[in-house]
Amino acid sequence: MTDRLSQPLRSDALGNRERILDAARALFSVDGLNVPMREIARRAGVGPATLYRRFPTKQMLVTAAFADQLRACRAIVDDGCADPDPWRGLCLVIEKICELHARDRGFTEAFLSTFPGATDVAAGREYTLKAVAELAQRAKKAGHLRPDFVLDDLILMLMANKGIHSTSTATQVMASRRFAGFVIQAFAACPQHAPLPPAARLASAVPDRYDGA
Repeated sequence: MTDRLSQPLRSDALGNRERILDAARALFSVDGLNVPMREIARRAGVGPATLYRRFPTKQMLVTAAFADQLRACRAIVDDGCADPDPWRGLCLVIEKICELHARDRGFTEAFLSTFPGATDVAAGREYTLKAVAELAQRAKKAGHLRPDFVLDDLILMLMANKGIHSTSTATQVMASRRFAGFVIQAFAACPQHAPLPPAARLASAVPDRYDGA
């Protein structure tokens, strides 16, 4: 079985795999990780047998669907931790992590969940939280991060960021960047109220005359 799965895929099999992963990401983003495997197969335009041949379990599908995001998340955290200024590094992590999750709410669902058997996702979450906790301690000692910050505040941030909804990914990302600006000011030991990133148009029904009120 291992030898067969490790062999290079034919072009048609590779195409099926990518369609399955694209369908899974799209459905996970809207319906969460409990979406039925048969619905993923239907969305991908393949039969259930083809889906299970490529991904025998839901856990394997979840892990494969978000492999790129997990690698990106780890790279963001590593870059932040490598910054000699821990507060600047933490701000970078907040900004980039919010944007990463804004681009794929399905990844947020996977990251925040305790989906059984998705060991790579769980390991990625554990690595991220441990690294951010250490970075936060350094930022506190440097006097830049408010002393009552706890790691649950980061989870709260991701849960709130997940609530940003727009029909446009670009608008979602724009709103997430502004949200990250608010979060950074809230986390700072001595907020300086630096200019925020531009606001995104999320409530199109709100008259322009209320802007800036």
